[in-house]
Amino acid sequence: MANLAMTGILEKMTGKDKDFRYMATSDLLSELNKENFKADGDLEIKLSNIIIQQLDDVAGDVSGLAVKCLAPLVKKVSEQRVVEMTNKLCEKLLKEKDQHRDIASIALKTIIAEISTQSLAQSILLSILPQLINGITGPGMSQEIKCESLDILCDVLHKFGNLMATDHELLLGALLSQLSSTQAGVRKKTVSCIASLASSLSDDLLAKATVEVVQNLRNKSSKSEMTRTNIQMIGALSRAVGYRFGPHLSDTVPVLINYCTSASENDEELREYSLQALESFLLRCPRDISSYCDEILHLNLEYLSYDPNFTDNMEEDTDDETHEEEEDDESATEYTDDEDVSWKVRRAAAKCLAALIVSRPEMLSKLYEEACPKLIDRFKEREENVKMDVFNTFIELLQQTGNVTKGQIEINEQSPRWLLKQEVPKIVRSINRQLREKSIKTKVGTFSVLKELVVVLPDCLADHIGSLIPGIEKALSDKSSTSNLKIEALIFARLVLASHSPSVFHPYIEALSSPVLSAVGERYYKVTAEALRVCGELVRVVRPNIEGDGFDFKPYVHPIYNAIMSRLTNQDQDQEVKECAISCMGLVVSTFGDNLDVELPVCLPVLVDRMGNEITRLTAVKAFAVIAASPLKIDLSCVLEQVIAELTAFLRKANRPLRQATLGTLNSLIVAYGDKIGSSAYEVIIVELATLISDSDLHMTALALELCCTLMADRSSPVVGLAVRNKVLPQALTLIKSSLLQGQALLALQNFFASLVYSANTSFDTLLDSLLSSAKPSPQSGGVAKQALYSIAQCVAVLCLAAGDQQCSSTVNMLTEILKDDSSTNSAKQHLALLCLGEIGRRKDLSSHDHIENIVIESFQSPFEEIKSAASYALGNIAVGNLLKYLPFILDQIDNQQKKQYLLLHSLKEVIVRQSVDKAEFQDSSVEKILNLLFNHCESEEEGVRNVVAECLGKIALIEPAKLVPALKVRTTSPAAFTRATVVIAVKYSVVERPEKIDEILYPEISSFLMLIKDDDRHVRRAAVLALSTFAHNKPNLIKGLLPELLPLLYDQTVIKKELIRTVDLGPFKHIVDDGLELRKAAFECVDTLLDSCLDQVNPSSFIVPYLRSGLDDHYDVKMPCHLILSKLADKCPSAVLAVLDSLVDPLQKTINFKPKQDAVKQEVDRNEDMIRSALRAIASLHRIRFHPLPFIYVLM
Repeated sequence: MANLAMTGILEKMTGKDKDFRYMATSDLLSELNKENFKADGDLEIKLSNIIIQQLDDVAGDVSGLAVKCLAPLVKKVSEQRVVEMTNKLCEKLLKEKDQHRDIASIALKTIIAEISTQSLAQSILLSILPQLINGITGPGMSQEIKCESLDILCDVLHKFGNLMATDHELLLGALLSQLSSTQAGVRKKTVSCIASLASSLSDDLLAKATVEVVQNLRNKSSKSEMTRTNIQMIGALSRAVGYRFGPHLSDTVPVLINYCTSASENDEELREYSLQALESFLLRCPRDISSYCDEILHLNLEYLSYDPNFTDNMEEDTDDETHEEEEDDESATEYTDDEDVSWKVRRAAAKCLAALIVSRPEMLSKLYEEACPKLIDRFKEREENVKMDVFNTFIELLQQTGNVTKGQIEINEQSPRWLLKQEVPKIVRSINRQLREKSIKTKVGTFSVLKELVVVLPDCLADHIGSLIPGIEKALSDKSSTSNLKIEALIFARLVLASHSPSVFHPYIEALSSPVLSAVGERYYKVTAEALRVCGELVRVVRPNIEGDGFDFKPYVHPIYNAIMSRLTNQDQDQEVKECAISCMGLVVSTFGDNLDVELPVCLPVLVDRMGNEITRLTAVKAFAVIAASPLKIDLSCVLEQVIAELTAFLRKANRPLRQATLGTLNSLIVAYGDKIGSSAYEVIIVELATLISDSDLHMTALALELCCTLMADRSSPVVGLAVRNKVLPQALTLIKSSLLQGQALLALQNFFASLVYSANTSFDTLLDSLLSSAKPSPQSGGVAKQALYSIAQCVAVLCLAAGDQQCSSTVNMLTEILKDDSSTNSAKQHLALLCLGEIGRRKDLSSHDHIENIVIESFQSPFEEIKSAASYALGNIAVGNLLKYLPFILDQIDNQQKKQYLLLHSLKEVIVRQSVDKAEFQDSSVEKILNLLFNHCESEEEGVRNVVAECLGKIALIEPAKLVPALKVRTTSPAAFTRATVVIAVKYSVVERPEKIDEILYPEISSFLMLIKDDDRHVRRAAVLALSTFAHNKPNLIKGLLPELLPLLYDQTVIKKELIRTVDLGPFKHIVDDGLELRKAAFECVDTLLDSCLDQVNPSSFIVPYLRSGLDDHYDVKMPCHLILSKLADKCPSAVLAVLDSLVDPLQKTINFKPKQDAVKQEVDRNEDMIRSALRAIASLHRIRFHPLPFIYVLM
């Protein structure tokens, strides 16, 4: 039946009636698209013949449908039929008339696009290539045939270039000959064709193509249009093959630069194409172009202002603020010439400069000195499109500055941020001129520059606000302003208000507030929402503190309130506007509430109403938190009860952000209005809080416990205490056993127990028993985790201190009694007792308890390692409570007790670390004794002892830098490798994030320590790498000057060194040990840190190949940090990654395709899965690169 229907369709397709033919072809298309359609041999022949015949139909819509039929047909017929069809189409292409040729070309492209199997592709290539080459190079072929053939060949090469390796040389020869064609269209399509072919060419053929093109360029007798084509060819080759073009730059770059500078005055296109090719080199061959960067920079700066037909005689340095009357005048220097295309050269120079900025973060300081003033000067560009490119280039410079200096606080005279700050007055002068232009596009671009400037240098416009306000005002008030311009102006206003001191704006509040409040009434929701956000910042600026600073804010209170209230009460508007209005009203009430007595009873119920709406409730909850925290103590009596009831109900909701916000708001409300809230409401809140306390969400737990503490503070109601004891305390005692408990949640839990004692709702003895009992192992879950024991000990210590001296003393006595009990079955009890004594001793002097130190040190004899460790911890912390008594005891024991040295050193470490954190000082005699003792242990054979010694030395260096730094430096030349490694690790421990007095003492001596990265001993080299990593993370500015020398040495540590690989003979089998693995891992982790803090010093191109490339093919432990580095580079230096992307495909593909052995243990399988996930994350980062789609990614997917 199906064949009968098909026969009917085929008969109608050959009918004379055009409508019949159209309907029949449409029916055929429907049949072909059915999944179950199958054709026998005869039907295949009929179908292919009739569709090819229909392509020549005189009715265009019929032939168009016939082309559509080809796409499903290719998948439904045999390879032989497809090859026959392509042959017929090629014949039509080369021999038929123009109208038939066009449709044949479209049909061929359709077939090529649908080929999905390699065998079919090879069959078609075998038949189609000779005919296409004939169409391109054959004698007597018209321009149209050549162009169509080139078009189709371009598609074929793009899709199947790698399947034609044997024909590459033939194709290349045919195509290169067409570069000298007299027809511009043919040359243009040939360039695209060669670029498609180039990505699959071998290095030799690529070199051949490049050499021929460069020779053509060097031929001075060539016509200028040929030269332009060859320059376009160079650029297209570099874009197609990326870093593989690098070896040819030495031949091409000088030629291009020469053409730029020596081209005739009218040959703007030649200069444009040369600059575009140089831009491509910068982005795709960043490593090989390095030596030409300075030359290219100077060339760009020269052509950024290339305008031979126009002379600007304006005095640019005059103060334009006095020239308001020029606003509406047509500039006398305005110039138009339709034939002038010099703007293309300026645009190409701007884009090439942007490529230089993006790809060379290490040149940032030089760019500020040479390029920044020129860019600012070119803001006056007369061609609007070029001006946008200049703005975009300057924004790239600002963004790169932000990337490179992210997280850096100190600004020195070489810092890009400092150099940018010096240019701010010039930027503002130039920007102000642009804000007076009539062009909307120019103004939008100007505000984009200002926005980026404020993001990178938050406080840089303090002296220039007055000159910028008129521009903002005009952008918001002018009738010709578009929504886009208003949004940009408002975003800039918000950023600048948020980042500068309020007093800076006080003289201009009137001028600024009026247009902003008008914008709140705009119809377009995005303008309104942004205007409301600006209002929020305006509120903070108008009244920065309640005491007042001399500025009269009262005239602005009601206008701001009325503008926001009109939006708050309007229901028919976008959600974004509703949320902004609620947030803004919360700020208004909390800041101006004492001046809104009449308005509050109207406004507050509206905010409560918004809490009842699922869409706006989260924003309304946060608004009430702001109001509750106001020092004005706003009268909320009209809505307080309702607000508390709503908030309590929200604690039961599944929405986590809502629960978090609710806890914070309840806390603020109870602190401010607790005496006006009934105890019954508290009881309901406590019941809800109990369900939120668990280790599955520690942040929520911390907030819930803080709210409990607030509820118990100064509440005499026994109902609250009883509810907390019955509902919350059991949850808290369960939580304390969690090994996940830490940070804010642990602090909140400690405060909770202290509050329970203070509020006298629960007896101290009961609480202490509960805490100590929670450490007992249970039959179901077994023993308590080590981290849980530390948590319990800290809570016990806080509880004892809260209860008073008497209770504390009795607890210490009870704990010492536990220690005196020799029973080895009590190990868990003794472990907890030691930890508790340590925590109490750290907070309170225990010298009144005789011989407590001897009781603790007796536990050093325990057979259990955890008790020894706890005793060491306890002794150190008890010493912190009374250094004069206990420190000499520890030092004496270290000297006399050889067997206990390791534990005693840990006790000493506890003392020193606590002292360095608390900024306390030792007596001079103690320091000398400690140093002698530590330096004597530097050469210990035990790595654990050396690490403890290094940490002790590092932390003492924070307390006594003047003594320690010279002493450590002297030992960098010690003949003992362990000593050299220990002092470098000590320096690592002395580098902390906060500013310390050691910084200025250490700065001149850093190289003595870090240059040990060249040491012969691998332990010393690894110590130096770890120290460099810590410097890069905590104090990058201290090492920036050393990085040019250190980076090559660091990269060298990432290389596999055969001399560090040894084979251990274990009898039945041999085991290979790689002693350099830890060093390589540390080196890559150090590079990862440097990319965050010192990007301007790192040249990514020289690192990716070969170092990162080899790391991606290394051991599991090395691959993981390499994947992270690759993700980071893809985000921060995409051009450097794109340039070498195809060389990274192989190691990534190996990683994701690797399968463990059949007999691999679960640990190996899990590690392999982690590694595959890590590699896939890196590939996902590569896929996000914004320059262009990445064909290599699909190879991996």
